[in-house]
Amino acid sequence: METDVNTQNRTEPTEIDVLEHSPEQRPVIDEVMEGLRAETPYFPPKLHYDQRGSELFEEICTLDEYYLTRTELSIMREHAASIASALGERCVLIEPGSGASTKTRLLLSALHDPAAYVPVEISRDFLVDVAERIASDFEDLEVLPVWADFTRSHPVPKATADDAADAGPGRRAVYFPGSTIGNFPRDAAEDLLGKFAKMVGPGGSVVVGVDLEKDVARMEAAYNDDRGVTDAFNKNMLTNINALTGSDFDEDLWTFRAAWDEAVGAIVSHVTATDDHDVSIGGEVFSFRRGDRVQTEQSHKYRRGDFRALAGRAGLDEAGAWTDAAGDFAVVHLVAR
Repeated sequence: METDVNTQNRTEPTEIDVLEHSPEQRPVIDEVMEGLRAETPYFPPKLHYDQRGSELFEEICTLDEYYLTRTELSIMREHAASIASALGERCVLIEPGSGASTKTRLLLSALHDPAAYVPVEISRDFLVDVAERIASDFEDLEVLPVWADFTRSHPVPKATADDAADAGPGRRAVYFPGSTIGNFPRDAAEDLLGKFAKMVGPGGSVVVGVDLEKDVARMEAAYNDDRGVTDAFNKNMLTNINALTGSDFDEDLWTFRAAWDEAVGAIVSHVTATDDHDVSIGGEVFSFRRGDRVQTEQSHKYRRGDFRALAGRAGLDEAGAWTDAAGDFAVVHLVAR
């Protein structure tokens, strides 16, 4: 199996089959209008990610202030072998919202004879590209991509090893890195972990990246960088909404700020109107006054004990955790009861 996780000098991608559990999605215009009518107005966070939004987020991950990506990567580089050992031989590794699978390559390289890798992604083209490259770079690994919305129930394909009497797969393991769990309100995070517990079955594993509570100034700085990249990322959402719905938001009439909300336990991001103006969406006019705010994202931060309790309510017991020296971030290993 290929063990080089350097994504440069990759081999050509291999053609691969996709299990298509085609995600049924509500019209974006309905989601936007529902969010604007809510008691606390919001935009669906997924609308950050058009082409420019995705490029801006990649830039965010390189910023000095944004400790999350480099800290989790450092944990994975140092402890991938220990995590792999905890997951056991012949495991079927499932990655909901797999994205570019950068951290996953570290784990796949450390796993002992994994039975299969199952990336799950809502963007079909992106899923196929990444899955084919993983299959090319890890030649002995069965790659079984699933086109689905990971927040909803979806099938998990059967590994070929299931039919091999002498070399069947080990337990299932969900890998959910990137502190993505923090983008869900806590009740929704508990529900999602419960879905993962059912997916892996009793004794199966869930490995989750969790951003931990720390000095408020450091947390806020990660979302309010001096170069204004996160500002551009959030205001670009308005331009993306225009493209998707035919609305007429003007980025220049909004400003961005993220702040710690102790009651919520999250960094809460907003765009705020800088002047009175109207916006037309779907034949309806929404009037904004100077100072009106629309939430763009919540990024929940956890105390170790609080996350352990939340996982426990979802049917998962903590079996281990790996952190950086400063205690900024944790990769937590949970086992389904």
